[in-house]
Amino acid sequence: MRRLAITAVALLLLGSLAACGNGGERQTTADGRKKVTLTLNWVPYGEHAPFYYGLKKGFYDAEGIDLTISAGGGSGKTIQAVAQQQTDFGWADTPPLLKGIASGMKVKSVGVFLQKGPASIEFLADKGIKSPADLKGKTVGGTPGDAIYATFPAWLKANGLAESDVEVVNLDAAGKIAALAEGRVDAIQGFFHDQAPTIEARTGKKVDYLLYADWGMNMLGTGLVVHEDTLSEDPDLVRAFTRATQRSWAESARDIPGATDAMAELAENEPDKPVLVEQLTLAVPLLDIDAGGAPGANAEAKWTETIGLMSRYAGLENAGGPSTYWDGSYGNEG
Repeated sequence: MRRLAITAVALLLLGSLAACGNGGERQTTADGRKKVTLTLNWVPYGEHAPFYYGLKKGFYDAEGIDLTISAGGGSGKTIQAVAQQQTDFGWADTPPLLKGIASGMKVKSVGVFLQKGPASIEFLADKGIKSPADLKGKTVGGTPGDAIYATFPAWLKANGLAESDVEVVNLDAAGKIAALAEGRVDAIQGFFHDQAPTIEARTGKKVDYLLYADWGMNMLGTGLVVHEDTLSEDPDLVRAFTRATQRSWAESARDIPGATDAMAELAENEPDKPVLVEQLTLAVPLLDIDAGGAPGANAEAKWTETIGLMSRYAGLENAGGPSTYWDGSYGNEG
């Protein structure tokens, strides 16, 4: 409850900030850096460490940006804050971004960083679950309205199971971890790199997981979201912010201890240091940059795959192509 209250206050404070797209002149510091706000998808956890690392190392300063980072209350709310120009940039999950744009929000992605989606089914290791087939007869906690929940029946089908083979228990997002830790469900739907280390720290038990992406269904994960007005009115700022974020992620992947130290120093209400380290360690492979590309540089095919899945299984209507949702001229520059 304390974290949710902090999140609400942060979002209210953001509402009073002057954003670039409001027709006013952007505020600057005495040394000429542009004041920029970023709203995260949730309260700070290990995935967010690169932003704090970039702050500490001066990567944003070097691009002429004076960055303020605020907690979020879920990707949907973060996307809405960008759409309402209450914040300059958002860090948000791709499936709710697609839904937001389809509903008329004037926002776009300028690069997804977690290109291997973190959607998963998580469970305590002593449950003996090794494949989707082992979920038969089990209870799985999920949150109605999110993309993991919406695509779960299709994921089951892709792995030879019927929807009736698994009992889905409806839980709010904040209650899933407790339900699993207390044994009220056998497994939960969620982001493994965030929740698994948290559950392990709380229970002292090892958590295993089945990634959707490893079992036939990959959806793009979290990345940068910006208002269309900012793209048209200040493209140089968007390029600068994207470059600094790409550098922050690339350097954090090589220096996980340094990145998590920076987050422990600069963030508020973040998890304990060992949890932060494990969360970021699990997040880095999701960048999917083995071919040598920069973090946040996307291939159109991955956008097409995610759009197709959302269209077939999650009610995304009149979907259009990748350019409806993503401007690849930023994250793909370098």
